[in-house]
Amino acid sequence: MSRALTGGTVSAATRETVIEAATRLNYQPNRAARGLITGRTANLGLIVPDLRNPFFADVAKGVSARARTVDHGVFVADTDEDPVAELEAVAALGRNTDGLLLCSPRSADADLLAAADPATTVLLHRQVPGMSSVVADVASGIRQAVRHLRALGHRRIAYVHGPEDSWAARRRVTALAAFDDDAELEILRLGSVAPTFEGGLLAGDLVLAGPATAVLAYNDLVALGLLHRLAARGAAVPERISVVGFDDVSLAAMSHPPLTSVSVPKDRAGAVGLDLLLGRTGVAGGEMTLPTTLVVRASSGVAPLSTRER
Repeated sequence: MSRALTGGTVSAATRETVIEAATRLNYQPNRAARGLITGRTANLGLIVPDLRNPFFADVAKGVSARARTVDHGVFVADTDEDPVAELEAVAALGRNTDGLLLCSPRSADADLLAAADPATTVLLHRQVPGMSSVVADVASGIRQAVRHLRALGHRRIAYVHGPEDSWAARRRVTALAAFDDDAELEILRLGSVAPTFEGGLLAGDLVLAGPATAVLAYNDLVALGLLHRLAARGAAVPERISVVGFDDVSLAAMSHPPLTSVSVPKDRAGAVGLDLLLGRTGVAGGEMTLPTTLVVRASSGVAPLSTRER
């Protein structure tokens, strides 16, 4: 039976007879037993920094949905933004799965290279030389957001930075630097906050203390915290200040006002990463870049009249 169901050497007639019997009896092969023979588990590991962040939950859904279509299971580890816990998860899951997907890992490049096997690891939303990755076109997303605000008449735009040690945060800052030579535009960098709703609450006071008429947040959770704090301080959005997020998580459309945000392909990145891990993309290693799109909602509007000319 095993050879017939796994493509082994048996006659066509025997294979057909076995398949008919297995179907009639609703036979399900034992993955653990098969793994002892093949050396493979048909299980994969997904490691994320924080499942409370809907961005990572969406990535996990994309991975899980794609895994089901190729008859693989997925073990998910949440590391609570802790690089040490992340490396421990890499070691634990690496021993018990056929491959790993690491989403926005927080560990240093050297630590990841030492802990994870590049041949059986794909990074999502992170690049490390020598490892395969699936990333979003962050630079394009930043350009779209800034140009959108500029077209609305904003000339002083605050940027709320993410964690200093975050690869994604550094990519955003690099993209913003492209506007440094624009004589009619000033990007006000407000410093680093936690990539959370609470981080956005803290950033709200910094934004209101400055001259900016628009703010671009590191991610949507920060932007949602900003909206909450601005409302508490009586600063109308977008009449007094416009707010733009990054990621376009599901909560963005539910906020008040609905949040303009750069949409990042979250579930698609998970599915593409899984295919890359299993060798189904036709791409041997390297990097795959997915497009980003600005989704305009009610949190961004025309700059106050008195600030449109400098």
